[in-house]
Amino acid sequence: MSDQDHNSSEVQDFYERYPYPRPVESLDKYRERWQDRGRLRADFHLFWPAKPFSDDHTILIAGCGTSQAAKHAIRWPNAKVTGIDFSATSIAATAELKKKYSLDNLTLHQLPVERATELGSTFDKVVSTGVLHHLPDPDAGLAALRDVLKPGGAMYMMLYAPYGRTGIYMLQEFCRRLGITATDEGIRDLITALGSLPPGHPLETLLREAPDFRHEAALADALLHPQDRAYSVPQVFEFLGRGGMRFGRWLQQAPYSPNCGVIAQLPQAGRLSRLSPAEQYASIELFRGTMVTHSFIAYRDDADETSIDLSGDRWLGYVPIRLPDTICVEERLPDGAAGVLINRTHTYRDIYLPISADEKRMVEAINGVRTIGEIATDISPNVASEFFQKLWLYDQVVFDASGRS
Repeated sequence: MSDQDHNSSEVQDFYERYPYPRPVESLDKYRERWQDRGRLRADFHLFWPAKPFSDDHTILIAGCGTSQAAKHAIRWPNAKVTGIDFSATSIAATAELKKKYSLDNLTLHQLPVERATELGSTFDKVVSTGVLHHLPDPDAGLAALRDVLKPGGAMYMMLYAPYGRTGIYMLQEFCRRLGITATDEGIRDLITALGSLPPGHPLETLLREAPDFRHEAALADALLHPQDRAYSVPQVFEFLGRGGMRFGRWLQQAPYSPNCGVIAQLPQAGRLSRLSPAEQYASIELFRGTMVTHSFIAYRDDADETSIDLSGDRWLGYVPIRLPDTICVEERLPDGAAGVLINRTHTYRDIYLPISADEKRMVEAINGVRTIGEIATDISPNVASEFFQKLWLYDQVVFDASGRS
């Protein structure tokens, strides 16, 4: 058996014993949340700004775990969803959800990500979160996923980031030195030991802010996984390039943007703005220092460009769609502000957008049908363009740029 085959077998055995995420019994609340058509449209146009909305696309969940494929099948009942995972335990847990919720649009296969081409199908969307960085050969995994992605398709990936995981890697090395492995006793003793971490340890914040980390499967996945690597921003771009993929956007743009939050107020903001986007993202990752993962959308390198263009006047026909976790706060406001826009999924507290009375009226006019031109009738084009670009950068809106609302 080769070293790569041995590593794959070891990882597979790990997930058979400690499936992660933990299996869930109910998706009722998840299903209820996704009954909102506005939420569905926002999700669709996050990936495909220039395409008309549709809900019958094909989706591959590559490394589906215990529930992710079932969630996508519930979210998109008219889509055809395929879930693959090399863990029989994970496939069995997903099959239980498929049966419980009568998910006839879901197909499951016990299959490693690297062998995705054996499905004999291609997909509009490929989802692979928390998987590729655990493979013995992540490049081979990405190449296989590109092969099953349609030319106009989109891929959603999440990879570990190195700097925010410093405490995790310190404890991983601690466990290696002491010979602590993923056994029930070893995990119980490790949970006890973590309660004695000294104040200020790099892992302390994660333990405090991620309650799931205290569960055995989550702890094993983080500290005792036999195969784990992380990617800095430059390494993400290199990884995509090797795999024939092109970076599209961060799932959440504001934390990486030189124009949002505290980053825009730095004395070095001018220098930062003169860098290429990739160099900006890399610099901001270093300054923020606590990013634990990178979540992003990518496209095949032979696909048409999908970026939003707010130059010229085409943008006046874009339909802005509010992202579902955004709110306008109207209490304890900064001087001169009529409201403050917040995306509640952001973890960095410096990312908020004070808005004027005129800007607040434009936000309130967003209904998923009106174009920017129809919303900003009494606002100068330059002012409107700058404001809607801010809304987009601050993860307040996505755009339907298809010309059909």
